[in-house]
Amino acid sequence: MEIDELYQTIILDHSKRPRNFGELPAPARKGEGYNPSCGDEIAVFVGESSSGTIEQIKFTGQACAICMASTSLMTIQVKGKSIAEALALKRTFIDFLMQEAAPATGLGNLQALGGVKKFPQRLKCATLGWHALEGAFKGRM
Repeated sequence: MEIDELYQTIILDHSKRPRNFGELPAPARKGEGYNPSCGDEIAVFVGESSSGTIEQIKFTGQACAICMASTSLMTIQVKGKSIAEALALKRTFIDFLMQEAAPATGLGNLQALGGVKKFPQRLKCATLGWHALEGAFKGRM
């Protein structure tokens, strides 16, 4: 199987069967994202441990396949990380999408979204969940 086919399979799988889909009850932090150009809406819920790591993370929303897959993959990648580590991963991921450079280390299956580089209008779709995650930590950073 070619790498493009593998990546397409990952995106389709996560868009049809998103991981960590649902809400967390209060006192979970909540961040929201909305893309007015296409109507994508995402809400990210984060439960922190006493040590400040992301212990639980879930999301809800109605969005395109790219947005759903990216947010699903994000929840897997940031679980267990500190807030600072999660936000550093956000920057690495966005840099990966915006540059023609080779994939950065630590992205794992998020590299499947590299095809978005060819469609700049879809960048917001791929990053909306990440912006919602960051929004969950506003005022805490």
